[in-house]
Amino acid sequence: MQSFDLYKYVRPNIVSLKPYSSARDEFKGKEGIFLDANENPIGALNRYPDPYQVELKAALSKIKNVAPENIFIGNGSDEVIDLVYRIFCDIDKDVVITCPPTYGMYEVSANINNIPIINIPLTNDFELDVDKILSTKAKIVFVCSPNNPTANSLKNIEYIIQKFDGIVFVDEAYIDFSEQRSLLEKINEYPNLIVSQTFSKAWGMAAVRVGTAYASKEIIGLYNKVKPPYNVSLLNQQAVIDAMKNIELFEKNTALILSQREWLHKELSSLGIVKKIYPSDANFLLVEVTDADFIYNTLANKKIVTRNRNSVVKNCIRITVGTPDENIELINAMKKI
Repeated sequence: MQSFDLYKYVRPNIVSLKPYSSARDEFKGKEGIFLDANENPIGALNRYPDPYQVELKAALSKIKNVAPENIFIGNGSDEVIDLVYRIFCDIDKDVVITCPPTYGMYEVSANINNIPIINIPLTNDFELDVDKILSTKAKIVFVCSPNNPTANSLKNIEYIIQKFDGIVFVDEAYIDFSEQRSLLEKINEYPNLIVSQTFSKAWGMAAVRVGTAYASKEIIGLYNKVKPPYNVSLLNQQAVIDAMKNIELFEKNTALILSQREWLHKELSSLGIVKKIYPSDANFLLVEVTDADFIYNTLANKKIVTRNRNSVVKNCIRITVGTPDENIELINAMKKI
């Protein structure tokens, strides 16, 4: 294991923090007359959920081959991101690195928490600027791979984990669509690594709002210190548990998206308004077109909604892979522009 003094990087008040102890922390049984949490005794949804999602983590542990003590379950990936700032970053003192164009919530969450940001843009071929990252003093570097909106898997991440003097947060929201190996297998090797994943993409559960962090048991312990007491509802926990019982459906749907991604790439390549399609390891394509604003608005007027990324990548729209019928409608509409 790489030598790393984690508590050198944790905010001192978090190290000494005594976390809130809920009623379900003090009594963990499932049967009995519960008169301890001021719940309504009447109803089907009247009880607080398991604050540490033990059943969900046990199921996830089998699928991911990660011990439950290395898993944090959040109320969406945004909570997973936000709590990192609370654990590690002092207001107006510590800085974080983001690598745009990338997922915008890293910056928004930093701004909400009043944490300064250093943007180190991706290179012209959408890769990490390794030298600049490693020569910049910061508490955390956020890396999204496969990256949103560029869709590519990033190189040199493990090298940065090895050399960066701080926490490396790797967002793998789109990893199920990529041939790149997940860094989950490295969390016990690198004590400064946090890997984030989600059930919103390949699992098709965006409405459920369940995100995950995988890291050393020490980092997960810090997550559990600062999280809200009952941060993931019983309904959401159960929905994910039920979904994980049907791996065959997950694999079938993922395979369909991947095949449709290839079909969409081929069809878009034949259109005169398309100048370039960037390689994709995600469930979307970043497409350079002749006039992104015009094409986005034209499609939107036909109730075909893409994402206009012209403000971050010149003349590009981001197209999520839809169902076969939706993809056909998109291509037919673009042929008429």
